[in-house]
This record gives sequence, C-alpha cells and structure tokens, in this order.
Amino acid sequence: MRRHLELDAALDRRLECVPTGRYKMTPTTTNRQFRVREGRQTRDAILTAAKRLMLIKGYNATSLDDLLGASGVGKGSFYHYFESKEDLGYAILDDIVTSFVERTLDPCFADPDGRPIAQIRCFLDRVVEAQRERACVGGCPLGNLASEMSDVHEGFRERLASVFSVWRERLTLALRDAQRRGDVANDCRVETVAQFLVASLEGAILMTKVSKDIGVMEKCVGELKRYLAIYEPARP
Repeated sequence: MRRHLELDAALDRRLECVPTGRYKMTPTTTNRQFRVREGRQTRDAILTAAKRLMLIKGYNATSLDDLLGASGVGKGSFYHYFESKEDLGYAILDDIVTSFVERTLDPCFADPDGRPIAQIRCFLDRVVEAQRERACVGGCPLGNLASEMSDVHEGFRERLASVFSVWRERLTLALRDAQRRGDVANDCRVETVAQFLVASLEGAILMTKVSKDIGVMEKCVGELKRYLAIYEPARP
C-alpha cells in the first residue's frame, strides 16, 4: 500500500506539468491503468513460475512455498489473484490450452483453403518441434496433468477430457474435409483415426521424455504420416 501511495504521488507531480489540451491525462485514470498493468504482471509471474514448476515436479508435489519462492511474490499477493492452489491449477490449464491452440493448432489449421492432410502433417511437425525446443524435458503438460489428476480430482478430469475432445475434434474435422475433397478414402473412419493420432502422439511424447531422444519422436511421427498415407487415394 505504501509503495502504491508513493507511486501515485510521483505520478501526480509529473502530471501537473502536462499542458492542457488534446492530450491531457487525468491522474486518476493514469494511476488506475498503472495498477491494472502491475496486477497483470504479478499474476503472470505466478502463472509462469507455477507452470515451470509443475511441468517438472507435478501438481501435487509443488507446494505453495515453492510457488512463492519461484515467483517472488508474497502469500497475500498470491491469494489476491487465486483463491486456492486448485484455482491456480485451473488457470494454468487454461493458459496451457491457449498456448497450445495459438502456437500449435491455429498456425496449421487456420487457413480454410488449406489442404487438410497437409494441415495435419504440419500439426504433427509442430508437435515434434515443441519437444525439440524443450530438449525432451517435461513431456506434454496436458498429458502430465491427465496422468496425475484424472483418477483423484474430478474437476481436473472433466476439464482435461474437454481439452482432448477439442483436439480430437479439430483433427476429425480436417479428416472429414479431406474426405469431402477426395483426398482421403471414404472408408476412413475419421473419428477413430483422429483418436488414434491423439493417443499415439501422447504416447510418443511420453517415450521421448523417458528416452531424452528426439529421434524417438521423429520416428513415431514419421510412422503416423505413413499411416495417414494409407487412406490417401493413389494419384495417376
């Protein structure tokens, strides 16, 4: 509180020097914007630290003291932004999903005029690159949470099931569109194939995490591409 009052007073003194006219700013508006921005930075710091810790240690093994130490915030600040560790866990899950959609799914599937099979291959390649960037450490955050929490926490299980359903549905729609274009055979059971792709990727990520060898991921994805090619009609 004292820090905020000192900052407010300093800003008020600076604003007294701002000339009147088109660009006049009010101290009340400026101070409010500053506090909102600072609040977002604090919340983001907690989320970033929590994601990093939970990726390695897991949800249950990450304590509140771990989170406070890694983020550099006090207990009061933590409970200002999150009601509980569970509330933080849900926020982390939302953040992971948003990042996955924006960095992995959307770049491959956003173009409505793109060829669906090429989009799926693009997606597979991006999953490989994500593991390469992490040096095969941590695995899949969604898969980690699913493995740890699905049998012991119904709230997490329901949210994770919904996330995997969205992922599976995106692939199903792409395969169905490919069928409509004649790029995939009519006997392809698109929902089952989409489910197989998701399950295979999760297994490949887990094996890559265990082996610490990106070659495992590359070989598994290569086989998935060959599997998809089975359903592509022969070209003259």
